[in-house]
Amino acid sequence: MRTLTTLLLLVLSFSSFAEKSAIDPDNLFPLVKLETTKGIIIVELDRIKAPLTVNNFLTYVVEGEYDNTIFHRVIGDFILQGGGYDKDFTHLKTYDNIPNESGNGLKNEEGTIAMAKENRPHSANRQFFFNLGDNANLDPGRKWGYTVFGNIVEGMEVMHELGKVQTSYSDVMGWDDVPVEPILLIKATLLPSDL
Repeated sequence: MRTLTTLLLLVLSFSSFAEKSAIDPDNLFPLVKLETTKGIIIVELDRIKAPLTVNNFLTYVVEGEYDNTIFHRVIGDFILQGGGYDKDFTHLKTYDNIPNESGNGLKNEEGTIAMAKENRPHSANRQFFFNLGDNANLDPGRKWGYTVFGNIVEGMEVMHELGKVQTSYSDVMGWDDVPVEPILLIKATLLPSDL
């Protein structure tokens, strides 16, 4: 009975996301420019493999919700996570959680962008991360994985530079792996599809 209830909730959730108007719907591989304090990263998103995740990410992008946010978690050779907090560690608004699309065939490999989530499988909303290395342990298996929805096409060296910053424990947040000097995502921009 629990499995049936979970399946029904997933179908209803999927339906509500499908009804949401798509951002740049005719572009199967939209490009997003991320201007950071260390340089520019351009990611190509994969709407074919992760349509709900891509549309969710683009919604935050076009509404300016990622502008002036920080990368709050950096673990060298593992991940670079951001999108959820401003420089004062204020938790920013979130929209509805999105269905987990981790079974789409895309792997958590170096240079890919994926959605952060809590322990619950369908708990991703605005936070994302870059894979600084090949992280097969984040792929789905017996458990839900982390949804990969694109990859870096320009600025891989910037990602690695961001991944080398000094980190420490943050008393304010109670977290390890917080950059000592804030790393800003200054602006995120959806690039024109005719580039």
